[in-house]
Amino acid sequence: MRFNNKFDLNLLVALDHLLHLRSVSGAAARMNVTQSAMSNALLRLRNYFDDELLVKIGRKMELTPRAEALKDSIRDLLVRVDWTIASTSEFDPAQSDRCFKILASDYTLATLIPALLARCEAAAPGIRFDFLQQVQAPERALERGDVDLLIIPREFSSKLHPSEIILEEDFCVIAWSKGKFARGKLSRSDYAKASHVMMRPAIAAQSLATRHLEQAGVTRNEAISTYAFTAIPHLVAGTNRIATLHRRLAKRAQRSLPIRIIELPVSLPIMQQCVQWHRYRSNDAGLIWLRDTMRAAALDLR
Repeated sequence: MRFNNKFDLNLLVALDHLLHLRSVSGAAARMNVTQSAMSNALLRLRNYFDDELLVKIGRKMELTPRAEALKDSIRDLLVRVDWTIASTSEFDPAQSDRCFKILASDYTLATLIPALLARCEAAAPGIRFDFLQQVQAPERALERGDVDLLIIPREFSSKLHPSEIILEEDFCVIAWSKGKFARGKLSRSDYAKASHVMMRPAIAAQSLATRHLEQAGVTRNEAISTYAFTAIPHLVAGTNRIATLHRRLAKRAQRSLPIRIIELPVSLPIMQQCVQWHRYRSNDAGLIWLRDTMRAAALDLR
C-alpha cells in the first residue's frame, strides 16, 4: 500500500481505528464519516491485504491473526508521522491551548501536580491537562500515543524510552495518634506483627514499598488493601492498623487527620519518581517546556 496522497493516509488512519475499536460504526464516529464510508474503507483494506481483518464472532467483531500482527505496527507508523510533524512546530506556552495527557498515580496528583498547576496558572493559562489512572503495562499507552508522559517510579519505567528523575521520596509509617502505636518507637518485630493497610497498584503486582520490604526480608500482615495511596491515612485513623506511606503524603494527611508519623524500623531505598516520554518525542517543544516546568515544580516541594 503506497501512502502517497491524503486519501491513502486517511485509509491508514481508518485501519488503525478499525483494529483498535473493532467496530465499523465506532471507527466511523471517530473519523467523523458515515458508516457506509467506513465499510467501503474496510472493503478496500480487505482487498489489499487479502484478509478479512475483522470477523464477526457471536455479537462481537474479532481481529484475524493478520490484523493482530498489523495493529501495533500501524499505530507505531502513525505515531511517528504525527510526532514528526509536532516536533517541528513552535510552542508558545502563553498562547497555547494544548491538552497534555499524563498517566500518574494519586500520589503524584496530591504532591507534584498542584505545584505544576500553580506554575502553569501564570505562565500558560490556556494549557489543559488530562490526568489518567495508572494501568498495567503503562509503556504501551506511551507507545500507542494514548498519553504524552508517564510519571512513574524508576523501577517501573520502560528501558525503551527516555526518562529523567523528577522527584525523590522516602517512606515512613503512619498510625492513629490515639491508638496502640501512639507513643514510642516501632520495633521491627512489632512492625511485622501489626495489621497493615496496603496499596495494590495497577502497574505491578505489588507496590514499590512492598517490593523493597520483601527484599529486606520483611513480610507484612495485610489486613486492608486499597487502590489509592491517598486513601490509606483515612483507613488507618481510628484503628490500631498501621501503614507504610510516602512521607509527603503522610505530612499532608497529618494536617487533617489524627495520625502519627513513625520512622520505619528497616531502611528502604529512596523512591525515585521519573517522568518518561516516547523516544520519538524528545524534540517535541511542548513536552520539553512541560518537563522543564515539572522540574521547577518539584523544587517547590523541597
